Amino acid sequence: MRESRASRTAEHNALFRALETRRRGGLFHDPLAVAFLGPPLRAVSRLGRPASAGIDRRWPGVRTSVVARTRLIDDVVVERAPSVDQVVLLGAGFDSRAYRLGPLAGLPVFEVDHPATQQRKRAALRRAGVSLGAVRFVPTDFNLRELDGALAGAGHDPDRPALLLWEGVTNYLDPAAVDAGLRWCARAAPGSALVLTYVDRQVLDHPERYVGADRLQATLRRAGEALTFGMAPAAMGPYLEEVGLRREWDLGAADYRALAYGEEAAGRMRGHEFYRVALARVPG
Repeated sequence: MRESRASRTAEHNALFRALETRRRGGLFHDPLAVAFLGPPLRAVSRLGRPASAGIDRRWPGVRTSVVARTRLIDDVVVERAPSVDQVVLLGAGFDSRAYRLGPLAGLPVFEVDHPATQQRKRAALRRAGVSLGAVRFVPTDFNLRELDGALAGAGHDPDRPALLLWEGVTNYLDPAAVDAGLRWCARAAPGSALVLTYVDRQVLDHPERYVGADRLQATLRRAGEALTFGMAPAAMGPYLEEVGLRREWDLGAADYRALAYGEEAAGRMRGHEFYRVALARVPG
């Protein structure tokens, strides 16, 4: 993202959540998603189904992948939150889980992100009349040498188990930053868990193999948020072990769309199959 403005992809993801919330029988209910939208995308969100259809034609698979991964991670948070003492969102963007998922009520939630995105998010929450409760904002440019101090100053306790969410971030970093971030996560207290998203390296080297990937890459480059990091799924498990994490599962978009929409509906969806969600834990 560009230094002076909030993440464009964070706003687009909020649009997808707002559209899903309007859909009858949606996969989740996120009434705050629309609050994070600027006037143009807020108008798009009111179009409902026609807007979703137009997005799916222009960027195949992106919206359905984001929506399905939101539901998948929601389910992980609901399942894991009772067994941890705190939650850390690395690159929180316009994530709204702290304000809409019951198991997070009263649990310390640390939202780590770029100051420009946080400034816009806090303003939107104020306008919506949302109480921050136990949410603590930690502004950072992801210099991990400073993150420990910033989190400690916000009340984070590294000796207590945490649920770490690193969603929609690694694919915009360089390999050194991803490695540093994973090693930081691996230093969390035993019993901690990490939800990690990443993209298959194939989409960087051979985007033509994925429906709509060329157009998506062009859109991301114009937004200043081009894909820069990916890893082969077969290599991710050993890599996580090397940094000190133990992978529990690793699903591609086709897999988690099938979980969310059902196999028949998901089988008709194409595009964004390179996107992946993994769950790992800190052993001990």
